[in-house]
Amino acid sequence: MAYILLDESGDLGFDFKKRGMTNYFIITFLFCHNKGPIEKCVKKTHSALKKKYKKQGKILHAYAEKPITRQRLLKCISRKENSVLTIYLNKKKVYTKLQEEKVVLYNYVTNILLDRIFTKKLIPNDREITLVASKRETNVFFNENFKNYLKNQAKNLHKVKLRIEIKTPFEDKALQAADFISWAIFRKYEKGDEFYYNIIKGKIAEENPLFP
Repeated sequence: MAYILLDESGDLGFDFKKRGMTNYFIITFLFCHNKGPIEKCVKKTHSALKKKYKKQGKILHAYAEKPITRQRLLKCISRKENSVLTIYLNKKKVYTKLQEEKVVLYNYVTNILLDRIFTKKLIPNDREITLVASKRETNVFFNENFKNYLKNQAKNLHKVKLRIEIKTPFEDKALQAADFISWAIFRKYEKGDEFYYNIIKGKIAEENPLFP
């Protein structure tokens, strides 16, 4: 069994005059053969929070946590067996046509990362592969379109049977780890801050722009 945990950082808005709009959008894969150690990192980090900050069912979100919490989780992940692949978009370089087709753009970028995993042969073709994507759409049609597109691409181009699950970070704790990694990489490009990125830098197997 192999797992791919998917998360993204930034937004896909292109009105750069709008307040809060990001310059970059990043999609990140956290790849592992066993989710157990990653989930333990999340649980351990949560249990280390002071009681007054703990809430039943609390989900760890990188942007909202204190620096010590971010460091704890990222350092724990960096000691486990896993790999990270990421694609970053300088949104100002995205073709106008794709700016108008955000769902198509998201699916396209995700498929490029999948293609890199199969091309690099990080996973044998005969292994069962499950991609767990952090839920970003409530629209059932968009979610089904996303799953069908990736499944068909994996099957037709690489003869790989891909299972896809769309879950919330509450439902799959390993997604919380993917969130921290994606956020750390995003900080590097959006803010020029490499402090958190450097913690997990050694785990990054691929890090490329989509539109150089």
